[in-house]
Amino acid sequence: MSSARPLQRNTGTSTSPSGAGESWLDALGFGEPSALEDASTLDPRWAEGPATGGDDSRFLSRQARRLVNADDSAHRRVYRTYLTARAGLGMALVLAQLAIDLFGGRGPSWQFVLCAVYALQAVILRLWTAGDTGPASPGRRRWRWWTTVGVDVAAFGAMHWLEPNATLNHAALLVLPVLMAGVLSARVTALATAAVASLLLMASAWERALVAGEFTALLSQAGLAGAGLFVTVLVSGQMASRLAREERTARGSLELARQQAELNRLVIDEMSDGVLVVDRRGRVRAANPAARGLLSERGACPPAPFSLSSQVGWTALQDAVAKAYESGQWPAAGLDLTMAYAGETPRSVRVRARFTRGARLGVRPGGPDDRHVDEEFLAVLFMEELRTVLARQREERLVAMGRISAGIAHEIRNPLAAVSQANALLQEDLLRPDQQRLVRIVADNVERLRRIVEDVMEAAPGSTSPSRTIDATAEVAAICAEWARTVGLALGSDSRLRVLLPKEPLGAVFDPDHLRRVLVNLLENAVRHCSEKAGAVLVLLEPLDGPYARLAVASDGEPIPPEVEAHLFEPFHSSRSRGTGLGLYICRELCERHGASIDYLRRADERHPNVFQVVMRHDEVTGEGRLHL
Repeated sequence: MSSARPLQRNTGTSTSPSGAGESWLDALGFGEPSALEDASTLDPRWAEGPATGGDDSRFLSRQARRLVNADDSAHRRVYRTYLTARAGLGMALVLAQLAIDLFGGRGPSWQFVLCAVYALQAVILRLWTAGDTGPASPGRRRWRWWTTVGVDVAAFGAMHWLEPNATLNHAALLVLPVLMAGVLSARVTALATAAVASLLLMASAWERALVAGEFTALLSQAGLAGAGLFVTVLVSGQMASRLAREERTARGSLELARQQAELNRLVIDEMSDGVLVVDRRGRVRAANPAARGLLSERGACPPAPFSLSSQVGWTALQDAVAKAYESGQWPAAGLDLTMAYAGETPRSVRVRARFTRGARLGVRPGGPDDRHVDEEFLAVLFMEELRTVLARQREERLVAMGRISAGIAHEIRNPLAAVSQANALLQEDLLRPDQQRLVRIVADNVERLRRIVEDVMEAAPGSTSPSRTIDATAEVAAICAEWARTVGLALGSDSRLRVLLPKEPLGAVFDPDHLRRVLVNLLENAVRHCSEKAGAVLVLLEPLDGPYARLAVASDGEPIPPEVEAHLFEPFHSSRSRGTGLGLYICRELCERHGASIDYLRRADERHPNVFQVVMRHDEVTGEGRLHL
């Protein structure tokens, strides 16, 4: 990983000016390099020190420090293990020395007393520090060092000094404090510990040589033992540093993996597409809320893990996954499957699949090669309701079509104006009756083309008008009255048009001209297909729960057939030969520009089965928004 290289900085080959302060805990990030020479590795303050190195190294250092502060650190584990070993060693020394004294036919010796005192100190210290895992002050840390490594060097050195030729080789015991000094202490302190132990061995050998006269042999033996202690310090320090760096890297990597997994979970949970992770046995390992909503509309789908075989309605998905594992293929465009939870309405879903890297497909579960297949190779399924997919595709086509149509309409406008002007000049001349009829035909078709161009330009993306709060009650009343006069529709109790408005002003967020365009279009469609009865067309304006208002135009004509309903709001789709097919499409575009929506409702059991409703945002009417009639 990219963070492994910066973690190799604190090694025995450091280019630091002194290079003497590195130890096992240095690799875990003990403070600044310049401050390591005088720092004891029993110091847990490294978890508070600044990180050095590159960005990845600093991030890993922070993560490792956080882990150590929140959990048991390697330093504390080694320290407690050292305390336990001291207590056990002390008890063993007491028993061994007692056995030697008893079998030797003598009473307790000074060696036994010294071993007993050492064992008592070791046991008391271990019991006392059993729950001591928090950070300590510098004085506390020095006290810990003296009560462990310092006491061991003094005690084992005294045992060897008092009886250098004893049955027990106490000199070998000096390896323990020297070894732990190399692991737990700063390098200078560890080397000093080895030096003190070596001096004790040399002093004891010198004293023995004065009595026995074997200076060369005894001093050589003590010198070699001292050299071994120095080697022990250096080797143990280097090995412990390497282990500490690996532990630090592992801890940082683990935290990074946990963070990445949490980020992935949050992102997947917020995705609008359903995501399923399925193994080759059809068992769902993970499922986000959107996927569970697609598997069960009422929210009955259990959280992962669960099996696709638990529901009969999921058989199609399970079979598709099993077939993909066997054949090693999944259609790039996805599969359209029909699924249903028990007791729910079936729904069509488009499923796309990706397999984890290295997955061996084309192997049947339980087949002869199945033993070589890693069960962790999984299929990641992306699910989306087919209705949503088709609606998005249709919307994309409509947007593209709108842009193209707007460009064409713009190019047609200028030639059309020239034709209209030329035709008007012809009308000024004295023409025969047949020529006048041809001129009128040209004029009518030019006007029709002009309306089509205006409709296309109105529906083109980018032509916007600012929204503002209007008095919808007054606006709808004025629009209905003006439209009725224009089409020659009488108003009154016997009129085919009935308007129901609230008594108080009702504020709505819209544009007055656009509202007029939408309402007139709906009224023309309603009158065109309604009966001649009174109240055949109903206009209703009412507030809804929440910040919304509803404008509905209903007619008593025949319900719109389902095959026509599916294309109501698509451009250039019309049931009339002379219709442009842009009316309802423009209504929808204008509504969406002002944060409103338009829908068609079929109510077969009521007098007005065809209902077009516009839901607008409701707001308080200000003085500027009122329409003065």
